[in-house]
Amino acid sequence: MAPSVVLVTGVSRFLGGNLAARLAAEPAIERVLGVDTVAPVPDLRRRMGRVEFVRADIRNPLIAKVVARAGVDTIVHVALSPHPSGAGGAAATEMAVLGTMQLLAAAQNAPSVRRVVLESTTAVYGASPLDPAVFDETTAPNDLPTRGYARDAADIEGYLRGFARRRADVSVTVLRFAGLVGPRVDTVLTRYLAPPVVPTVLGDDSRLQLLHEEDALGVLERVVSRELPGVVNVAADGVLMLSQAIRRAGRVPLPVPPPAVATVGRLLSAAGVGAFAPERLRLLGIGQVVDTTRLRTAFGFTPRWTTVQAFDDFVRGRALRPLLGPGQLAAAERLTDRGVRGVLHALADVAPHPPSSGRSA
Repeated sequence: MAPSVVLVTGVSRFLGGNLAARLAAEPAIERVLGVDTVAPVPDLRRRMGRVEFVRADIRNPLIAKVVARAGVDTIVHVALSPHPSGAGGAAATEMAVLGTMQLLAAAQNAPSVRRVVLESTTAVYGASPLDPAVFDETTAPNDLPTRGYARDAADIEGYLRGFARRRADVSVTVLRFAGLVGPRVDTVLTRYLAPPVVPTVLGDDSRLQLLHEEDALGVLERVVSRELPGVVNVAADGVLMLSQAIRRAGRVPLPVPPPAVATVGRLLSAAGVGAFAPERLRLLGIGQVVDTTRLRTAFGFTPRWTTVQAFDDFVRGRALRPLLGPGQLAAAERLTDRGVRGVLHALADVAPHPPSSGRSA
């Protein structure tokens, strides 16, 4: 059954605002409510058309009154993506986790609600050397971070499973998105790959499986318009190695020894780049590839962009220009590699050595 009254969270940001705009363009949908703590920028607000913007904090129990009074039948929760700047910390966790708990409590007590859609992430699979080559929707994590975005997303999925048990009459869908890129969307990943010099973990070269912003909107719109319950991985075909992505963007890699990663992460956060936070290092160093069979078969959705095409569209859309020519880039990579190895050798020379036994071999 097509939805009648839809509530979309996080409408001040790309996914929530553009999804609300698309749903408002559907004549069959009577009302679209867009909820966020801040108003969308004027251009996005104009594109949202007849969307009814509600300035509200979903951590506040008053969200229950919004859901009940409007007779909301479909809730689309797309406010879980971490802020691109990496800012927020405990406040971001509180907004994500406690906000979701209040939203689900409101849905549980509203008889009108019959469908809940959650934007989640493939980060819930964690990152471990023991991981399988490809994750499907039934794979349990071997090693999940104890804090940060991945931990929050896993906890939120757990709360949603509890909600589904209490309200068996409600159709529940969880969309686990791969890394989102595109010419317009602003994410932790796009900010990480945009600067001229991109820090990497020395000795690691992860696999990147991406998702184009338009495919993300397309699958959200499809799930709202059709009842497609369950958990599904949403990602493009193919993978890119991190080193390949950096080269395709014309950036210069800066290998960072693992002991220096936390310091570099703090510097990047101060500069407005949050992708190198410590809890993301395992994902960045190991990478993830997910199986999308269920997306294509049960959900009937095939992404238009492959991983490589999505990344190249991001590079074109952001007008990223190569910092150096091919020869200069290779020379810069050799220089940074020699510099990092020199630092490692120097550290090894000053490290304490075990005392000699006084006996020769």
